[in-house]
Amino acid sequence: MENTASISEKKRLQKQMWQSAFRYVVLTVVAFIMLYPIFWLIGASFKENNEIFTSIGFIPKRIDFQAYIDGWNTKGDYTFTLYFINTFKYVLPKILFTLVSATVTAYGFARFDFPFKKILFSLLMATMFLPQVVTRIPLYLFWKDLGMLDTYIPLLANSFFGQEPFFVFMMIQFLRSIPRDLDEAATVDGCSSFGILWRILVPALKPALISCVIFQFVWTFSDFLGPLIYITSQDKYPVSLALKLNVDPSTNTPWNQVFAMSLISLLPAIILFFSAQKYFVEGVTSSGIKG
Repeated sequence: MENTASISEKKRLQKQMWQSAFRYVVLTVVAFIMLYPIFWLIGASFKENNEIFTSIGFIPKRIDFQAYIDGWNTKGDYTFTLYFINTFKYVLPKILFTLVSATVTAYGFARFDFPFKKILFSLLMATMFLPQVVTRIPLYLFWKDLGMLDTYIPLLANSFFGQEPFFVFMMIQFLRSIPRDLDEAATVDGCSSFGILWRILVPALKPALISCVIFQFVWTFSDFLGPLIYITSQDKYPVSLALKLNVDPSTNTPWNQVFAMSLISLLPAIILFFSAQKYFVEGVTSSGIKG
């Protein structure tokens, strides 16, 4: 009986080992397929234009950083240093405004009762399903009448006034799962409403806040249509518009330089994601404190 049990145990362990090996092989193949465009982008940034369109492989014949140097310096009056500075001029304030406004708005909906609360919350959530193309022309005319065109204000004003329903909803879900006993205990200790938010709830919202930072950074940094509509001066262009400057169908586009600058523009988002990966995964998969 013991030999039979040991044999069955060995078979079970071998089966689990083969299943694990199969899963790892499948995951590796799928990961390679998904990452192949990135590998190709990296390789193409080191190739000459003729090699890009004549070779399907992603490994270049030789490593040459000239495309990065020429792409960064550009052929115009400004370098990508200015374009990156311009990008962060409105990306960082928008992230900050989003965190503050979304947290305060969510705190009001999750912790307080006031007249027409359900109606206002429904209207807020309804804006999440409103196509942006519907609001483009009214908003453009609105900012034009205020004389705010060719500034970064139209790109970040909505985040200042809590008009980010996705982030507000995420914060509300987190706040609803945090026990109200913590609020009551803080109130007994003499904490004000703002003190409860700042001292008790914000530390518990850390995973959600970091998730908001990552999402907002990626969406705003890669936004092309917004800056295209509101920014007209080249010295105010962000990276997303600057990349388009080198793409001209009427001339010989230096695609290796375009790919090189595209790769560099991906680095901030990649670095941010892997730096906060732990909190990002926790923020997306959970909905508040545990235990």
